[in-house]
Amino acid sequence: MARYFKEQDIDEFRECFYLFARSGQIRSLDELTVVMRSLGLSPTVAELAGYLNAANGRMTFADFLEVMHAHSRVENLPKEVVDAFRAGDTSKKGTIPASQLRNLLQNFGEGLSSKEVDNVFREANVSNNGLIRYEDFVKIVCAPVPDYY
Repeated sequence: MARYFKEQDIDEFRECFYLFARSGQIRSLDELTVVMRSLGLSPTVAELAGYLNAANGRMTFADFLEVMHAHSRVENLPKEVVDAFRAGDTSKKGTIPASQLRNLLQNFGEGLSSKEVDNVFREANVSNNGLIRYEDFVKIVCAPVPDYY
């Protein structure tokens, strides 16, 4: 599995795995759900059950790395986010007003604070009163964080 992930990622997976699977194995759907969601993935209940069943109800860390690799190939978050923007784009222009994006970021899901949205906008070089090309915005916010931060 080392060929699929960077060492830093494997260390993060290991830390999270053993934090929630204290016995050294994941034995329940709840444990697997918490571990994968803590790592930023959004598997469905059916996917989780399939992964656990494939490991005969006892998932080791090696099994977990296989699952992470398989699931990361299935889940494509940037594409899903762009598709969601497209679904709401009635004009089909590929843009969203900054004020509407701010509202979405502050009031849906976990909801960012105004200061957090200001930081995201600054990083993405977005003005507060213009139109934003949502495909470009998603590429910027979904890009990996550089090591030098």
